[in-house]
Amino acid sequence: MTPRIRHPYLDHPGPIAFAHRGGAADGLENTVRQFRCAVEAGYRYIETDVHTTRDGRLVAFHDATLDRVTDGAGRIADLPWQEVRQARVAGGEPLPLFEELLETFPDVRWNVDVKAEAALLPFLNLIGRTDSWDRICLGSFSEARVVRAQRLAGPRLATSYGTRGVLNLRLRSWGLPAAVRRSAIAAQVPEIQSGIQVVDRRFLLAAHARGLQVHVWTVNDPESMHRLLDLGVDGIMTDHIDTLRKVMEDRGVWV
Repeated sequence: MTPRIRHPYLDHPGPIAFAHRGGAADGLENTVRQFRCAVEAGYRYIETDVHTTRDGRLVAFHDATLDRVTDGAGRIADLPWQEVRQARVAGGEPLPLFEELLETFPDVRWNVDVKAEAALLPFLNLIGRTDSWDRICLGSFSEARVVRAQRLAGPRLATSYGTRGVLNLRLRSWGLPAAVRRSAIAAQVPEIQSGIQVVDRRFLLAAHARGLQVHVWTVNDPESMHRLLDLGVDGIMTDHIDTLRKVMEDRGVWV
């Protein structure tokens, strides 16, 4: 499959293995320590999320609040970086700034879910200032946010579909009329959503016919990994980085 829009982000032979939050199953999600574990395991694509602090710093963190996985509390958007930086994941690991990740792991390509509208412009400014366009794919559940990012940054920014884009592609795969954004490079989707099968052969054919890769999240058992790779997906995101590596090694596609 040759994508219509061959962004440098996709320059990788064979299926792409993504470490979801660096490998969230290990209990240290979105920390430098966990990202380093993924890199040392051979991962070159890592999924993470960003929020902005009250004073505009971009933090790599999934939740809007600190409460679930840190010893801190409160909404990141309401707190200054000086306070957020005191929080610890699993009692010991600090939250990283996204800029720190770009510097610490220069060979990693990042799949970034921009979690809030307030984070979008600081994120694009950072990617521009560091000239990291080839290393970033921006995603969001908000189609409007992704479209705005694409409009602001142009084709140098790789983007995936938001929820609306995925729905429209699913409709097109069923032969129904729906508008499909042409500027995305990938559909990043769950295999099943709300009891509806998203990823099947028709969905893959519809995506590939439009030059889109299909990356599936979050896949944690080897049977599902094998099934999806047999189907022909272009990438898998997992919390269990050792499991996905073994599956891909067994298939001879680990690079």
